[in-house]
Amino acid sequence: MLPRPDSSITSPSSIAWPNPARLTPFTAWLTPLALAHDLRMTTLRPASADASFRRYFRIDSATQSFIIMDAPPDKEDSEPFVRIAKLMRAAGLLVPQILDWHAQDGFMLLSDLGSKTMLDVLDRQAGYEHTSSTVSGNLPLYEQAIDALITWQLASQPHVLPPYDEALLRRELQLFPDWYIAKHCGITLDARQQAILDKAFNRIVANNLASPSVFVHRDYMPRNLMAPYPELLKNAAPAQKLGVLDFQDAVYGPITYDIASLMRDAFLSWEEDFVLDVTIRYWQKAKAAGLPLLDEWQSDFGAFYQAVEWMGLQRHLKILGIFARLTLRDGKPKYLADTPRFIAYVRSTCNRYIDLKPLLRLVDEIEATHQN
Repeated sequence: MLPRPDSSITSPSSIAWPNPARLTPFTAWLTPLALAHDLRMTTLRPASADASFRRYFRIDSATQSFIIMDAPPDKEDSEPFVRIAKLMRAAGLLVPQILDWHAQDGFMLLSDLGSKTMLDVLDRQAGYEHTSSTVSGNLPLYEQAIDALITWQLASQPHVLPPYDEALLRRELQLFPDWYIAKHCGITLDARQQAILDKAFNRIVANNLASPSVFVHRDYMPRNLMAPYPELLKNAAPAQKLGVLDFQDAVYGPITYDIASLMRDAFLSWEEDFVLDVTIRYWQKAKAAGLPLLDEWQSDFGAFYQAVEWMGLQRHLKILGIFARLTLRDGKPKYLADTPRFIAYVRSTCNRYIDLKPLLRLVDEIEATHQN
Protein backbone atom coordinates (compact mmCIF):
# COMPACT_ATOMS: atom_id res chain seq x y z
CA MET A 1 0.00 0.00 0.00
CA LEU A 2 1.35 3.42 -0.92
CA PRO A 3 1.51 6.13 1.78
CA ARG A 4 -1.17 8.79 1.72
CA PRO A 5 -0.54 12.10 -0.05
CA ASP A 6 1.05 15.05 1.63
CA SER A 7 -1.62 17.70 1.00
CA SER A 8 0.61 20.46 2.33
CA ILE A 9 2.81 20.30 -0.77
CA THR A 10 1.32 22.27 -3.62
CA SER A 11 4.28 22.85 -5.96
CA PRO A 12 5.87 20.06 -8.06
CA SER A 13 9.25 21.74 -7.79
CA SER A 14 11.19 18.58 -8.64
CA ILE A 15 10.11 18.80 -12.29
CA ALA A 16 12.19 20.78 -14.75
CA TRP A 17 10.14 23.15 -16.93
CA PRO A 18 11.52 24.28 -20.31
CA ASN A 19 9.05 27.14 -19.99
CA PRO A 20 9.02 28.08 -16.26
CA ALA A 21 5.81 30.06 -16.76
CA ARG A 22 3.91 26.77 -17.11
CA LEU A 23 4.64 25.76 -13.50
CA THR A 24 2.03 28.13 -12.02
CA PRO A 25 -0.96 27.02 -14.13
CA PHE A 26 0.17 23.40 -13.77
CA THR A 27 0.15 23.61 -9.99
CA ALA A 28 -3.20 25.42 -10.00
CA TRP A 29 -4.68 22.67 -12.18
CA LEU A 30 -3.16 19.72 -10.31
CA THR A 31 -3.85 20.82 -6.72
CA PRO A 32 -7.64 20.26 -6.72
CA LEU A 33 -7.15 17.02 -8.66
CA ALA A 34 -4.75 15.85 -5.98
CA LEU A 35 -7.53 16.23 -3.44
CA ALA A 36 -10.14 14.59 -5.68
CA HIS A 37 -7.98 11.57 -6.56
CA ASP A 38 -5.93 11.36 -3.36
CA LEU A 39 -2.70 12.10 -5.23
CA ARG A 40 0.68 12.46 -3.53
CA MET A 41 2.25 15.56 -5.05
CA THR A 42 5.68 14.47 -3.85
CA THR A 43 5.57 11.38 -6.08
CA LEU A 44 5.41 13.37 -9.31
CA ARG A 45 8.24 12.20 -11.59
CA PRO A 46 9.00 11.85 -15.30
CA ALA A 47 7.39 8.85 -16.98
CA SER A 48 8.43 9.24 -20.60
CA ALA A 49 8.91 11.64 -23.46
CA ASP A 50 8.46 11.23 -27.18
CA ALA A 51 9.44 12.84 -30.45
CA SER A 52 6.87 15.59 -30.05
CA PHE A 53 6.72 18.41 -27.51
CA ARG A 54 4.55 16.30 -25.20
CA ARG A 55 5.91 15.13 -21.86
CA TYR A 56 4.50 12.51 -19.51
CA PHE A 57 4.72 12.23 -15.73
CA ARG A 58 3.62 9.58 -13.27
CA ILE A 59 2.02 10.39 -9.94
CA ASP A 60 0.75 8.09 -7.18
CA SER A 61 -2.27 7.92 -4.96
CA ALA A 62 -2.51 5.65 -1.94
CA THR A 63 -3.56 2.71 -4.12
CA GLN A 64 -2.61 3.34 -7.74
CA SER A 65 -0.67 5.50 -10.15
CA PHE A 66 -1.78 7.99 -12.78
CA ILE A 67 -0.24 9.60 -15.84
CA ILE A 68 -0.08 13.33 -16.48
CA MET A 69 0.36 14.67 -20.00
CA ASP A 70 1.99 18.06 -20.48
CA ALA A 71 1.23 19.21 -24.03
CA PRO A 72 1.83 22.96 -24.56
CA PRO A 73 -1.18 24.08 -26.64
CA ASP A 74 0.95 26.38 -28.80
CA LYS A 75 2.92 23.32 -29.92
CA GLU A 76 0.54 20.36 -29.55
CA ASP A 77 -3.16 19.98 -30.26
CA SER A 78 -4.57 17.48 -27.74
CA GLU A 79 -8.09 17.40 -29.17
CA PRO A 80 -7.35 14.49 -31.55
CA PHE A 81 -5.93 12.48 -28.64
CA VAL A 82 -9.13 12.97 -26.64
CA ARG A 83 -11.40 12.21 -29.59
CA ILE A 84 -9.50 9.14 -30.82
CA ALA A 85 -9.13 7.74 -27.29
CA LYS A 86 -12.93 7.66 -27.09
CA LEU A 87 -13.11 6.05 -30.52
CA MET A 88 -10.61 3.34 -29.58
CA ARG A 89 -12.27 2.65 -26.24
CA ALA A 90 -15.61 2.26 -28.02
CA ALA A 91 -13.95 -0.19 -30.41
CA GLY A 92 -12.90 -2.36 -27.47
CA LEU A 93 -9.23 -1.44 -27.14
CA LEU A 94 -7.34 -0.79 -23.93
CA VAL A 95 -6.41 2.89 -23.98
CA PRO A 96 -5.84 5.45 -21.22
CA GLN A 97 -8.97 6.84 -19.62
CA ILE A 98 -9.04 10.64 -19.68
CA LEU A 99 -9.87 11.74 -16.14
CA ASP A 100 -9.36 15.47 -16.65
CA TRP A 101 -8.31 17.69 -19.53
CA HIS A 102 -7.41 21.34 -19.12
CA ALA A 103 -7.52 22.30 -22.79
CA GLN A 104 -6.46 25.92 -22.28
CA ASP A 105 -3.09 25.01 -20.78
CA GLY A 106 -2.64 21.53 -22.28
CA PHE A 107 -2.62 19.42 -19.12
CA MET A 108 -4.30 16.02 -18.89
CA LEU A 109 -4.76 13.42 -16.13
CA LEU A 110 -4.91 9.85 -17.45
CA SER A 111 -5.26 6.36 -16.07
CA ASP A 112 -1.96 4.45 -15.99
CA LEU A 113 -1.89 1.32 -18.15
CA GLY A 114 1.53 0.12 -17.06
CA SER A 115 5.18 0.98 -16.64
CA LYS A 116 6.56 -1.25 -19.42
CA THR A 117 5.97 -1.16 -23.14
CA MET A 118 5.85 -4.18 -25.39
CA LEU A 119 9.35 -3.16 -26.49
CA ASP A 120 10.53 -3.43 -22.87
CA VAL A 121 9.25 -6.98 -22.40
CA LEU A 122 10.28 -8.44 -25.77
CA ASP A 123 13.24 -10.80 -25.80
CA ARG A 124 15.30 -8.83 -28.26
CA GLN A 125 18.07 -11.44 -28.36
CA ALA A 126 15.81 -14.39 -29.13
CA GLY A 127 15.48 -13.90 -32.85
CA TYR A 128 13.40 -16.63 -34.39
CA GLU A 129 13.72 -20.36 -33.72
CA HIS A 130 13.77 -22.33 -36.97
CA THR A 131 12.10 -25.52 -35.78
CA SER A 132 8.76 -27.13 -36.52
CA SER A 133 7.81 -27.52 -32.87
CA THR A 134 8.76 -24.17 -31.37
CA VAL A 135 8.31 -20.55 -32.20
CA SER A 136 9.88 -17.42 -30.79
CA GLY A 137 8.87 -16.56 -27.25
CA ASN A 138 7.98 -13.16 -28.69
CA LEU A 139 5.26 -14.51 -30.95
CA PRO A 140 2.45 -14.41 -28.32
CA LEU A 141 3.05 -10.68 -27.85
CA TYR A 142 2.85 -10.07 -31.58
CA GLU A 143 -0.34 -12.10 -31.79
CA GLN A 144 -1.82 -9.88 -29.08
CA ALA A 145 -0.75 -6.86 -31.12
CA ILE A 146 -2.49 -8.38 -34.16
CA ASP A 147 -5.69 -8.96 -32.17
CA ALA A 148 -5.76 -5.33 -31.05
CA LEU A 149 -4.99 -4.09 -34.56
CA ILE A 150 -7.76 -6.12 -36.18
CA THR A 151 -10.24 -4.97 -33.53
CA TRP A 152 -9.30 -1.37 -34.33
CA GLN A 153 -9.63 -1.94 -38.07
CA LEU A 154 -13.02 -3.65 -37.71
CA ALA A 155 -14.35 -0.44 -36.15
CA SER A 156 -13.42 1.54 -39.28
CA GLN A 157 -15.82 4.01 -40.82
CA PRO A 158 -15.18 6.58 -43.55
CA HIS A 159 -15.38 10.30 -42.78
CA VAL A 160 -14.55 9.82 -39.08
CA LEU A 161 -10.77 10.30 -39.22
CA PRO A 162 -8.74 12.45 -41.62
CA PRO A 163 -8.08 10.68 -44.94
CA TYR A 164 -4.66 9.21 -45.61
CA ASP A 165 -4.94 10.54 -49.15
CA GLU A 166 -2.49 11.34 -51.92
CA ALA A 167 -1.76 14.80 -50.55
CA LEU A 168 -0.75 13.44 -47.14
CA LEU A 169 1.25 10.55 -48.60
CA ARG A 170 3.20 13.00 -50.75
CA ARG A 171 3.76 15.47 -47.91
CA GLU A 172 5.23 12.66 -45.86
CA LEU A 173 7.44 11.40 -48.69
CA GLN A 174 8.73 14.92 -49.28
CA LEU A 175 10.32 14.83 -45.84
CA PHE A 176 12.96 12.48 -47.26
CA PRO A 177 14.42 14.86 -49.88
CA ASP A 178 13.79 18.00 -47.84
CA TRP A 179 15.27 16.91 -44.54
CA TYR A 180 17.32 13.76 -45.03
CA ILE A 181 18.90 14.38 -48.43
CA ALA A 182 19.16 18.17 -48.50
CA LYS A 183 19.62 19.16 -44.88
CA HIS A 184 21.17 16.08 -43.24
CA CYS A 185 23.29 14.81 -46.14
CA GLY A 186 23.84 18.27 -47.61
CA ILE A 187 23.10 17.03 -51.13
CA THR A 188 21.26 18.87 -53.91
CA LEU A 189 19.73 16.44 -56.39
CA ASP A 190 20.49 17.03 -60.06
CA ALA A 191 17.79 16.75 -62.74
CA ARG A 192 18.48 13.06 -63.36
CA GLN A 193 18.32 12.18 -59.68
CA GLN A 194 15.19 14.25 -59.12
CA ALA A 195 13.45 12.49 -62.01
CA ILE A 196 14.28 9.10 -60.51
CA LEU A 197 12.91 10.18 -57.13
CA ASP A 198 9.75 11.65 -58.66
CA LYS A 199 9.04 8.49 -60.65
CA ALA A 200 9.59 6.30 -57.58
CA PHE A 201 7.32 8.49 -55.45
CA ASN A 202 4.58 8.33 -58.10
CA ARG A 203 4.72 4.53 -58.09
CA ILE A 204 4.80 4.28 -54.31
CA VAL A 205 1.80 6.59 -53.92
CA ALA A 206 -0.24 4.84 -56.62
CA ASN A 207 0.52 1.43 -55.15
CA ASN A 208 -0.46 2.44 -51.65
CA LEU A 209 -3.64 4.22 -52.67
CA ALA A 210 -4.80 0.98 -54.32
CA SER A 211 -5.15 -0.64 -50.88
CA PRO A 212 -8.55 -0.68 -49.16
CA SER A 213 -8.95 1.87 -46.36
CA VAL A 214 -9.42 1.28 -42.64
CA PHE A 215 -8.59 3.13 -39.42
CA VAL A 216 -4.79 3.57 -39.29
CA HIS A 217 -2.98 4.15 -35.99
CA ARG A 218 0.00 5.47 -37.98
CA ASP A 219 2.72 4.55 -35.47
CA TYR A 220 1.69 1.03 -34.46
CA MET A 221 4.85 -0.49 -33.00
CA PRO A 222 6.03 -2.10 -29.73
CA ARG A 223 7.16 1.22 -28.26
CA ASN A 224 3.55 2.46 -28.42
CA LEU A 225 1.96 -0.72 -27.05
CA MET A 226 1.82 -1.29 -23.29
CA ALA A 227 2.20 -4.45 -21.23
CA PRO A 228 -0.65 -3.65 -18.81
CA TYR A 229 -0.55 -3.94 -15.04
CA PRO A 230 -1.80 -7.42 -14.01
CA GLU A 231 -5.00 -6.05 -12.50
CA LEU A 232 -5.97 -4.63 -15.90
CA LEU A 233 -5.72 -8.07 -17.48
CA LYS A 234 -8.43 -9.66 -15.35
CA ASN A 235 -11.24 -10.71 -17.71
CA ALA A 236 -9.53 -8.82 -20.54
CA ALA A 237 -10.60 -9.60 -24.10
CA PRO A 238 -7.85 -10.72 -26.53
CA ALA A 239 -7.73 -7.20 -27.99
CA GLN A 240 -7.06 -5.77 -24.51
CA LYS A 241 -3.96 -7.80 -23.63
CA LEU A 242 -1.85 -4.85 -24.80
CA GLY A 243 -2.61 -1.19 -24.19
CA VAL A 244 -2.43 1.27 -27.08
CA LEU A 245 -0.77 4.70 -26.87
CA ASP A 246 0.34 7.54 -29.16
CA PHE A 247 -2.72 7.33 -31.38
CA GLN A 248 -3.44 11.05 -31.85
CA ASP A 249 -2.27 11.03 -35.49
CA ALA A 250 -4.69 8.28 -36.56
CA VAL A 251 -6.15 8.51 -40.07
CA TYR A 252 -8.33 6.56 -42.49
CA GLY A 253 -6.14 4.93 -45.08
CA PRO A 254 -4.31 1.85 -46.41
CA ILE A 255 -4.95 -1.35 -44.47
CA THR A 256 -1.32 -2.32 -45.07
CA TYR A 257 0.15 0.54 -43.05
CA ASP A 258 -0.07 -0.62 -39.44
CA ILE A 259 1.13 -4.17 -40.03
CA ALA A 260 4.09 -2.71 -41.94
CA SER A 261 4.76 -0.38 -39.02
CA LEU A 262 4.55 -3.24 -36.52
CA MET A 263 6.98 -5.53 -38.32
CA ARG A 264 9.47 -2.96 -39.67
CA ASP A 265 10.03 -1.27 -36.37
CA ALA A 266 11.81 2.01 -35.78
CA PHE A 267 13.79 0.64 -32.84
CA LEU A 268 14.40 -3.06 -33.49
CA SER A 269 14.63 -5.39 -36.47
CA TRP A 270 13.65 -9.05 -36.85
CA GLU A 271 14.81 -11.81 -39.16
CA GLU A 272 12.74 -12.06 -42.33
CA ASP A 273 11.29 -15.43 -41.27
CA PHE A 274 9.75 -13.91 -38.18
CA VAL A 275 8.42 -10.90 -40.10
CA LEU A 276 6.80 -13.24 -42.61
CA ASP A 277 5.34 -15.49 -39.91
CA VAL A 278 3.65 -12.64 -38.05
CA THR A 279 2.47 -10.97 -41.26
CA ILE A 280 0.94 -14.26 -42.46
CA ARG A 281 -0.87 -14.63 -39.14
CA TYR A 282 -2.24 -11.10 -39.51
CA TRP A 283 -3.31 -11.84 -43.12
CA GLN A 284 -5.11 -15.01 -42.04
CA LYS A 285 -6.90 -13.29 -39.17
CA ALA A 286 -7.81 -10.30 -41.34
CA LYS A 287 -9.42 -12.61 -43.89
CA ALA A 288 -11.27 -14.53 -41.19
CA ALA A 289 -12.52 -11.27 -39.66
CA GLY A 290 -13.86 -10.04 -42.98
CA LEU A 291 -11.62 -6.99 -43.23
CA PRO A 292 -11.51 -5.34 -46.68
CA LEU A 293 -8.81 -7.02 -48.76
CA LEU A 294 -8.27 -6.88 -52.50
CA ASP A 295 -9.53 -9.95 -54.35
CA GLU A 296 -6.02 -10.94 -55.37
CA TRP A 297 -4.91 -10.87 -51.73
CA GLN A 298 -7.55 -13.37 -50.63
CA SER A 299 -5.66 -16.35 -52.03
CA ASP A 300 -2.21 -14.89 -52.62
CA PHE A 301 -0.21 -13.90 -49.57
CA GLY A 302 2.66 -12.85 -51.85
CA ALA A 303 0.52 -10.15 -53.44
CA PHE A 304 -0.55 -8.92 -50.01
CA TYR A 305 3.03 -8.94 -48.72
CA GLN A 306 4.20 -6.90 -51.71
CA ALA A 307 1.58 -4.27 -50.86
CA VAL A 308 2.77 -4.28 -47.23
CA GLU A 309 6.36 -3.79 -48.33
CA TRP A 310 5.49 -0.88 -50.64
CA MET A 311 3.53 0.73 -47.84
CA GLY A 312 6.45 0.16 -45.49
CA LEU A 313 8.78 1.81 -47.99
CA GLN A 314 6.73 5.00 -47.86
CA ARG A 315 7.00 4.92 -44.07
CA HIS A 316 10.76 4.25 -44.10
CA LEU A 317 11.45 7.21 -46.38
CA LYS A 318 9.20 9.43 -44.30
CA ILE A 319 10.90 8.43 -41.04
CA LEU A 320 14.36 9.12 -42.44
CA GLY A 321 13.15 12.67 -43.04
CA ILE A 322 11.49 12.91 -39.63
CA PHE A 323 14.57 11.67 -37.79
CA ALA A 324 16.73 14.22 -39.61
CA ARG A 325 14.23 16.97 -38.75
CA LEU A 326 14.14 15.93 -35.10
CA THR A 327 17.91 16.37 -34.96
CA LEU A 328 18.35 19.52 -37.01
CA ARG A 329 15.20 21.45 -36.06
CA ASP A 330 14.20 20.07 -32.66
CA GLY A 331 17.57 19.28 -31.09
CA LYS A 332 16.90 15.55 -30.56
CA PRO A 333 19.94 13.83 -32.12
CA LYS A 334 19.32 10.37 -30.62
CA TYR A 335 16.89 9.49 -33.40
CA LEU A 336 19.53 9.70 -36.12
CA ALA A 337 21.26 6.69 -34.57
CA ASP A 338 18.46 4.56 -36.04
CA THR A 339 18.76 5.86 -39.60
CA PRO A 340 20.97 2.91 -40.70
CA ARG A 341 18.07 0.61 -39.79
CA PHE A 342 15.78 2.48 -42.16
CA ILE A 343 18.33 2.68 -44.93
CA ALA A 344 18.58 -1.11 -44.61
CA TYR A 345 14.79 -1.42 -44.81
CA VAL A 346 14.71 0.79 -47.92
CA ARG A 347 17.48 -1.21 -49.59
CA SER A 348 15.86 -4.54 -48.74
CA THR A 349 12.52 -3.56 -50.27
CA CYS A 350 13.94 -1.80 -53.32
CA ASN A 351 16.21 -4.75 -54.06
CA ARG A 352 13.20 -7.08 -54.22
CA TYR A 353 11.21 -5.25 -56.92
CA ILE A 354 12.49 -4.31 -60.33
CA ASP A 355 10.42 -1.10 -60.44
CA LEU A 356 12.31 0.12 -57.38
CA LYS A 357 15.85 -0.67 -58.56
CA PRO A 358 16.44 2.93 -59.80
CA LEU A 359 15.50 4.21 -56.34
CA LEU A 360 17.89 1.70 -54.79
CA ARG A 361 20.75 2.99 -56.95
CA LEU A 362 19.85 6.57 -56.06
CA VAL A 363 19.86 5.80 -52.32
CA ASP A 364 23.24 4.11 -52.72
CA GLU A 365 24.56 7.22 -54.52
CA ILE A 366 23.31 9.49 -51.76
CA GLU A 367 24.75 7.35 -48.99
CA ALA A 368 28.11 7.03 -50.73
CA THR A 369 28.32 10.79 -51.27
CA HIS A 370 27.28 11.50 -47.71
CA GLN A 371 29.82 9.08 -46.25
CA ASN A 372 32.60 10.73 -48.23
